[in-house]
Amino acid sequence: MKRLLVACLLLAAVLTAPAFAQGQFKVLVVAIPNRYHHDYAVVAKPQFERMAQAHAFDLDWRWNTTPFDGDLSGYAAIVLLNTPGDELKGAQRAALEAYVRAGGGVVAVHRALIFNPPGDWPWFEKLIGRAFRIHPMVQTATVRVEDPAFPATFGLPARWVWTDEWYEFGEPLVPSLRTVLSVDERSYDPARIWPGQTARGMGAVHPVAWYHAYDGGRVFVTALGHTPALYEDRLYLEHLYGGLWWAATGKGIDAAAPKLRSPRRGQCPKGTSSGA
Repeated sequence: MKRLLVACLLLAAVLTAPAFAQGQFKVLVVAIPNRYHHDYAVVAKPQFERMAQAHAFDLDWRWNTTPFDGDLSGYAAIVLLNTPGDELKGAQRAALEAYVRAGGGVVAVHRALIFNPPGDWPWFEKLIGRAFRIHPMVQTATVRVEDPAFPATFGLPARWVWTDEWYEFGEPLVPSLRTVLSVDERSYDPARIWPGQTARGMGAVHPVAWYHAYDGGRVFVTALGHTPALYEDRLYLEHLYGGLWWAATGKGIDAAAPKLRSPRRGQCPKGTSSGA
């Protein structure tokens, strides 16, 4: 009888104890399958779960936008994993804006960089920082580290062989963007595209990952991540976590590290748009 009473008291204590987050911060990942990106999420989900375990943060994975109908303040960062801003409607957009203005972090990955129709939500387009134009077919190319002082590059070699869709962008929409990675257009064919479409590349300056402070929050953007198999690549996952860590905490930037290259401003010829 005494043992039963003790057991009941212990159970009551567990049930009434306040719930505390076990990790150092909490992250929301929104991964909505779409026309061009649907198989990736099945591969990415267990990888993000392992990432959360390895780096001691709490993970909330969602296949839809319902979290934007509630309180977002408990999240240190929101990852839009191949999920563009046009998935958010009405009050959900206002919720994301309020979250960022309160100091929240955003990580935008690959398809999240494309907003349709352009101009429908200027705030989100500026959050991304650059407007998508078009991309050629998937090809192998050389990625260059432009900012070795940023955590999303810490695990990467100075030159990195990578296979992906090489998004092309227009001029920066805000002046505060800091380029993290660029792609060398001499290492692939920017004009290799489907019949009826035209891509010309961006020239000597072709960023594929960047970060900036925006409207009170922190934003990390990477155009890499089209093929599902990429989410099993160790270097890519280190790239993602480095950006996520900074977006969630603002930590990790090594101000003393020398930059490999000085930023350059190039011409961006006009191109057509396409799906991705």
